[in-house]
Amino acid sequence: MISAGQLKAARALLGIDQKELAELAGLSLPTIQRMEGSDGVIRGNVDSLMKLLDALDRAGVIVIRPGDALDGAAGRGVRLRSDAL
Repeated sequence: MISAGQLKAARALLGIDQKELAELAGLSLPTIQRMEGSDGVIRGNVDSLMKLLDALDRAGVIVIRPGDALDGAAGRGVRLRSDAL
């Protein structure tokens, strides 16, 4: 899944605010605010989480899970696909 920190970092990479992310994901602004205010991994309605992850994917964000290794480093993170730049 995705953590609140990853969500904030993804928004920063995309250069969008919470309202824009809510629109991209088809979610309400309070839902995005609650997700970002979570402690650690975001919890919530499965449908809302799937909408969020789909919106980030369409925008070009790669969500890196804790066990994934990328460029020799492992741990949570986010990255933009090269075609998103």
